[in-house]
Amino acid sequence: MRKLILILCSALTVSCSTPARSTEETTEAPKERIVSLNGTLTEILCASGLESSIVGTDVTSALPESIQKLPKLGHVKSLNAEGIIALSPTMVFGKKDEIKPELEKQLIEAGIKVLLFEQEYSVDGSKRLIKEVCATVNAEESGKKLITKIDEDLKGISSMTHVPRVLFIYARGAGTLMVAGDGTQMQKMISFSGADNAVNGFPDFKPLTPEALLEANPDVILMFESGVESLEGENGIWSIPGMADTKAGKTKQLVVMDGLYVSGFGPRLGQAVTELNKKLISVNQTSN
Repeated sequence: MRKLILILCSALTVSCSTPARSTEETTEAPKERIVSLNGTLTEILCASGLESSIVGTDVTSALPESIQKLPKLGHVKSLNAEGIIALSPTMVFGKKDEIKPELEKQLIEAGIKVLLFEQEYSVDGSKRLIKEVCATVNAEESGKKLITKIDEDLKGISSMTHVPRVLFIYARGAGTLMVAGDGTQMQKMISFSGADNAVNGFPDFKPLTPEALLEANPDVILMFESGVESLEGENGIWSIPGMADTKAGKTKQLVVMDGLYVSGFGPRLGQAVTELNKKLISVNQTSN
């Protein structure tokens, strides 16, 4: 009997020392599945630590390079709801002026949260966009760091002894040549870098003509890498009708930069402006 009592007491001790299990299962909150339909928004999300939550992007989303392994949904102007829905996203990020209302409606009806942002092409506009995007994903601290970096990078801009007239040419082959007017990203970038836009008096972009090129008479030509490639290299640029009679054409002054980098107005804005500033100073020194 005494032995039995000891066994029972031992069993009770073990039972009392074992934590009671909750009758309710503890489950983690489901991870967001994000589709980003703008390269700048993708950069902000990734820089804020959300890259692992992104399940698909548009074709303009090029950075970070690791994002390239994800499904590409095409260009924002030709997106369809079915392709996006097939990725089972919980959130879709895009720009208000790029996402068609009917697409937004289809996604919302499918139970997807659609977040559309306005983008102003200015330093303050970039900071505001970063702040708003980061707030939607509870990454406010990351947003503050990105904004601080823009300010730090902008301190690297140097003054120019000679202010060059810069003409940005958007090219998609020799048959599509456009120049950037007032209020465009590229006009703003040229201005921020300390240079003058070689054309003005019209908004948005307009076709480049030999007459307009001669009238602008730029000191420097600025182009995207993809634009130069579409013209099959620098020789294609200097062969544009009227180019040979401009200051830039005579001195072969050209600055080439990545499109998203120099026009995205995202986390790398300060870095891009500073780099453009240094490149323009360099070509100025070469031509003078």
